[in-house]
Amino acid sequence: MQIAIYSRGFNEDDIDDIRLLLDELLRQEITPVIYEPFYKELHQHVQLNRHVETFSDGAGLTAKIEFLISLGGDGTLLDTVTFVRDKDIPVLGVNFGRLGFLANAGREDIHHLVKSLVARNYVVDERSLIHLDASIPLFGDVPYALNEFTIHKKDTSAMVKVHTYLNGEFLNTYWADGLIVATPTGSTGYSLSCGGPIVFPEASNFVITPVAPHNLNVRPLVIPDDQVLSFEIEGRSDQFICTLDSRMEIIDNRVQLAVKKESFSLKLLRLNEANFLHTLRNKLLWGIDTRNRGK
Repeated sequence: MQIAIYSRGFNEDDIDDIRLLLDELLRQEITPVIYEPFYKELHQHVQLNRHVETFSDGAGLTAKIEFLISLGGDGTLLDTVTFVRDKDIPVLGVNFGRLGFLANAGREDIHHLVKSLVARNYVVDERSLIHLDASIPLFGDVPYALNEFTIHKKDTSAMVKVHTYLNGEFLNTYWADGLIVATPTGSTGYSLSCGGPIVFPEASNFVITPVAPHNLNVRPLVIPDDQVLSFEIEGRSDQFICTLDSRMEIIDNRVQLAVKKESFSLKLLRLNEANFLHTLRNKLLWGIDTRNRGK
């Protein structure tokens, strides 16, 4: 068995946990396939007494790889979407960051994490992705995201006007700093911080959330994800920001944009029964009221 390991990097506090993970892989006779920039940094701190393979892009994740482990926070896990693509490789996030909403396994789980994968003792959550079509090439060969697509004003320029169409029919013009189209997974991210609703991961929806709207009677909108949203952008500036998760492109108002549901999904793994409701209560402190403590 081969298991891929991805991380943006690590702190000194992470070294013991990483060493423990690699030792557990060795005990189970599993070959780690480590992200090459991470490996170059890692081997200076951790002695690897075994054959180690590396990968640097999605092409390096071969059919032999059964799982990908993301070491970091939610942003690190979002990066894995650009590697896994449509290969159907399940992803498990180990939280080395702060919130860990998507990377729901903790450091304390590392000692039995590998055994759970070998024994197939886990739950698979299918997460839908959002796909971007544009009139010019954008985001290379990974024009999709797990959390959200956004249009945003550039720097300190004036607000933008985003003319928005639903299946070709005019929906609304958003006068705002920007516009978010979030997946159910992304509903607990940027969209939530801008006043958008929380949507269950299994829901077949998109959430349209304006960023600091000027027309205050406009509110976030939930639509079915079998719809196609298209956009025309106006503003005093000729350039705007377009993002897919943490990846960014600078575009001008001549670019035509449309988003829809991606044809494939991402498989996220859970090692226990910590479902979405459990995560809401424990990560977002859902319903917590300090006045009720001790009662």
